[in-house]
Amino acid sequence: MSHSPATEPQQAGSSTDQLTAANREVIAQFARLMYAERDPAAAFEQFVSPDYVQHNPMLPDGREAAVAFLVPLYTAPGSTFEIQRVLVDGDLAAVHLRAHPAGRPVLAVADFYRLADGLIVEHWDAIQPIPEASANDHPMF
Repeated sequence: MSHSPATEPQQAGSSTDQLTAANREVIAQFARLMYAERDPAAAFEQFVSPDYVQHNPMLPDGREAAVAFLVPLYTAPGSTFEIQRVLVDGDLAAVHLRAHPAGRPVLAVADFYRLADGLIVEHWDAIQPIPEASANDHPMF
């Protein structure tokens, strides 16, 4: 039985594994600056392409627009952003976090990124308020 290349299992050390490992390091450093240190300006300067494509309909494309929106949100006293999990596969990454911008409700956020040549070039997100009550014991995270 013959397999097409798309169905062949990935071999350890494959180019996809190498790309994933390299991009995992980029996302780890970006996430540290962005979410843990709450420094979006530094995170974007180091790890985001100037011609960054933004899929959030509230923001225009480009690194500068994202930084202008994020800096006040992230640097406000009392804001917290807790990374719950980070997933990286090839040129795609996801960061799932608990976000509590000062003066706003706590949110469950999933940021999705596409990377190229060691930089984040594209972003999508899904943002949902965390409800006060849940039908189960393990909501959102």
